Amino acid sequence: MHTPDNDDDSRLTELEIRLALQDDLLQSLNDTVAALNRTVALQQAQLRLLYQKLQEKSADGGTDGFAPADEIPPHY
Repeated sequence: MHTPDNDDDSRLTELEIRLALQDDLLQSLNDTVAALNRTVALQQAQLRLLYQKLQEKSADGGTDGFAPADEIPPHY
């Protein structure tokens, strides 16, 4: 037998479950955005460093500019 109180309790329970799942999803999305933000910041710092090295190499009298073939990786 369905009573109005029983229906209200089940609806309230369902809403609480949905809210808990949405809170979990929101936290997960927030963590993902924060991790992506750190990754972008690191990549921007690396790009600035590469640009600075390129500028220094050009300022040292490199008339032909930057030539990646002239750069030897550290493991060689």
